[in-house]
Amino acid sequence: MKNMAVAAGAKGRIPFREYRTWYRLTGTPGRGRPAVVVVHGGPGSTHDYLIGLSSLSEDGWPVVHYDQLGNGGSTHLPDAGADFWTVGLFLEELDNLLRHLGIADDYVLVGQSWGGMLAARHAADRPAGLRGLVIANSPASYPLWRQEMEVLRAALPPGVDATLRAHEAAGTTHTEEYAEAVRVFNDRHVCRVRPLPPAYVASVMETANDPTVYHTMNGPSEFHVVGTLKDWSVEDRLPDIAVPTLVLSGRHDEATPVTVRPFRERIPDVRWEILEESSHMPHLEEPELFHATLVDFLKSLDDRRSDG
Repeated sequence: MKNMAVAAGAKGRIPFREYRTWYRLTGTPGRGRPAVVVVHGGPGSTHDYLIGLSSLSEDGWPVVHYDQLGNGGSTHLPDAGADFWTVGLFLEELDNLLRHLGIADDYVLVGQSWGGMLAARHAADRPAGLRGLVIANSPASYPLWRQEMEVLRAALPPGVDATLRAHEAAGTTHTEEYAEAVRVFNDRHVCRVRPLPPAYVASVMETANDPTVYHTMNGPSEFHVVGTLKDWSVEDRLPDIAVPTLVLSGRHDEATPVTVRPFRERIPDVRWEILEESSHMPHLEEPELFHATLVDFLKSLDDRRSDG
């Protein structure tokens, strides 16, 4: 990690176009292990719910968290139109972050949910400094995601899906009754820990405070995807990924095996692990197993570097 532009423990806001991207670096760069860059989900969430990954720094991997444009500590743009919020925008922001922090020549991406799709798309362009890729709880395409949401909705307790659909048809997804029905789904398929972990709640609140990106690109809920991403897929680019890849998902995940399987089938060098007691947040639901699995993968990258 030569020419690192920031010191250990740094955080701040870096310029991106005429805006700012918030970041935080945990650990000391330049000691032989690549930086682990954490790409959060949403789109329109924040880094908070993934902050536990900073513990990787204790084993020598510098960890970079950042808030994608539109939320958290980065520039908010509540008046930006749908044509502004594109996959290309967030790919450009990620590239800008890597360059600014001086880690573009030696890094690993850990993308969660939407962040995993974004990371996969980034990796498909074969950036020279990318050493490995982790795709956690991500679908390979939104059409597959929407297809599987129908299956999960049909299995909800009696009356819940009917309530959801009534509000979706009426355009009243902002109501408390809709929110209560959404929670039934989320309790099964998003985060099964009770009480909800504070880090997760922090990201949920940030998204609720400014839902611009989430509502524009996704929609009003995880399973009612009517935003600009509804037809987006990375399936056709997966064969272009040329680095070792770890795919993670939960047994009760809203990213069902049907949505995840294309990663295993199309990425040349890939392994897929399913965490049996988790849904969409295994890093919070089974943190010790998640951490151990991640560390094992990162150490395997060390071994490849030594062999090379």
